[in-house]
Amino acid sequence: MAEYKLGEIEMRFADIIWENEPLASGELVKLCEKALNWKKSTTYTILRRVCDRELFQNQDGIVTSLVSKEEFFAGQSEQFVEETFHGSLPKFLAAFTRRKKLSEEEINELKKIINENK
Repeated sequence: MAEYKLGEIEMRFADIIWENEPLASGELVKLCEKALNWKKSTTYTILRRVCDRELFQNQDGIVTSLVSKEEFFAGQSEQFVEETFHGSLPKFLAAFTRRKKLSEEEINELKKIINENK
């Protein structure tokens, strides 16, 4: 199962892949050189790291995601709720709304999500 944690620089790297996939690893090197000022070796080191986490793959020199950006953020959210609130979404929402009141639109959106997932 993929590990849904990336550091800041790994996240910028992942965004480059998500925005351009599928892409040749050589093209990824060029994009990283331009956007991050990285050398080829740095790009391949970070690519290997995110591939080891099963977020991306490099098959025959073509880099693609194994996990979409949306799936990644969903997994990250689930991990946060699990680690911080022992998996309790109601406890998370209670903590969240303690400092920020929900708008009528947000309440209706949440109700819709709940009804769709009953």
